[in-house]
Amino acid sequence: MRWEFKINNPYESRRAEGERIRREYPDRCAVIVERAPNSRIADLPSKKYLVPNDLTVGQFYFLIRKRIQLRPEDALFFFVNNTIPSTSITMGELYQQHADEDKFLYVAYSDESVYG
Repeated sequence: MRWEFKINNPYESRRAEGERIRREYPDRCAVIVERAPNSRIADLPSKKYLVPNDLTVGQFYFLIRKRIQLRPEDALFFFVNNTIPSTSITMGELYQQHADEDKFLYVAYSDESVYG
């Protein structure tokens, strides 16, 4: 996936910001959330989130659903490195497993369970 955040921000500045966030907020993880290609769901007003490490992926789903203002019957899927993460793990665990070299975790969302 082409991440708009990566395109608009050079690696050095992303890395510096990611390291600063980890230093200042060790109990949180920096997450970039962007709409997957071909998704019919609206764009989020903000793409950058500072998420508590102990928040579960399921709780994060709820937060994003609220921000997008999805109806209960509308589907929402997350993709991290082309896989759908388990809703029971924490965002901190997901960050440890999948954080990019720039110290951000990249999450794509879609209304379909097929990526791309």
